[in-house]
Amino acid sequence: MSETTAEKSTFVGHLIELRSRLLKMFASVFVVFLCLFPFANELYQIVSEPLRRYLPEGSSMIATEVASPFLTPFKLTLMLAFVTAIPIVLWQIWAFIAPGLYKRERHIVAPLLFSSVALFYGGMAFCYFVVFPLVFGFFTSVGPEGVAVMTDINLYLNFVIKLMLAFGIAFEIPVAVFILAWVGAIDADKLGQKRPYIIVGCFVVGMLLTPPDIISQTLLAVPMWMLFEVGSFFAKMIQRSRKTSDDQTDSPEQDAS
Repeated sequence: MSETTAEKSTFVGHLIELRSRLLKMFASVFVVFLCLFPFANELYQIVSEPLRRYLPEGSSMIATEVASPFLTPFKLTLMLAFVTAIPIVLWQIWAFIAPGLYKRERHIVAPLLFSSVALFYGGMAFCYFVVFPLVFGFFTSVGPEGVAVMTDINLYLNFVIKLMLAFGIAFEIPVAVFILAWVGAIDADKLGQKRPYIIVGCFVVGMLLTPPDIISQTLLAVPMWMLFEVGSFFAKMIQRSRKTSDDQTDSPEQDAS
């Protein structure tokens, strides 16, 4: 077999494996969706509870479109199915790229995948249990007198998805900082000098990703800053460990040669 034929065979093999991994990802999301769909209305009740808790007596959520009572829980269930299946999706990605990694890289990537999933779920949980009660309590208490608070269920869901995804992604900052330091894209020892710019950047991101109120902006910006400090700490550890290992490899015999 010629070298060109071998390369083509290897390339085709990678494509076949990639297709298999993608099919497993879609299948996992689909199976979770089928399991959750019978409880779509109950799931929406859970997601909307932080707002309904603060609605004035006699008010309720409304559906302004004909298909909203069906499509809104459907969209929520689909989103939850993907979020629930994220560990399986990441595992399939990991299984695809793992053979091409060195042993020391595999030891680092596996904990990174686990921490990424945990931080993403943690960010969404923080948004639901901490941010939503404060934000909705504030919004429903400052309305003009005589104005009935009756939120559309589809608009509410869009708001919730945007905010929860924003917090879930923002909580990935430690992993992002660690990876950038690991590949040498940033110098972890100099991150402290850029702390003022990082803090301002966190508040700018909070302003762009959250509603125009200081509560939700601060509740996103402050955890982002704290998580940056956590990522910076671990990035410094990995860089110092790498420098130590490099110094140990430079033995006197190698210098003499």
